Amino acid sequence: QVRLVESGGGLVQAGGSLRLSCEASGIIVRPYRIGWFRQAPGQEREGVASLSSLDESTYYENPVKGRFTISRGNGKDTARLQMNRLRPEDTGVYYCAVSYGDSWGDPDYIDRWGQGTQVTVSS
Repeated sequence: QVRLVESGGGLVQAGGSLRLSCEASGIIVRPYRIGWFRQAPGQEREGVASLSSLDESTYYENPVKGRFTISRGNGKDTARLQMNRLRPEDTGVYYCAVSYGDSWGDPDYIDRWGQGTQVTVSS
C-alpha cells in the first residue's frame, strides 16, 4: 500500500523560505506524478506543484510560479518543495499527493494523500 510521509513546514515571516519533503513508499504503478496541494481555512484544496517520475518534468500553478521549486529528493520516490518569497496567502495545510494520471490540480484525480503539514506565513 502506498504511504506518503511528509516533513517540513512551520511558521515564517512574509518573504521567508520553507522546505517541504515527501517520501513515498509502496509505489508499484509507474509512471506517476508526485507533488503538493494546499488548503487554506474555509477554502477548497488546490494544486501547488508536481513532478513526473518519468522525466522529472515539473508543473506549477500560477500563484507559485517563480517562487516555489519542486525537485526529486535523495531517495527513489521522494520529492522536495522549496518555497521562497512566501506570502501570507500561502498559509494553509500542505498535502503531499501522488497521481497515476498525467494531470495535476484536481483533487478528485489524486490516488494517495499524505497526512498534511501546516505552513503559516505571518505578515
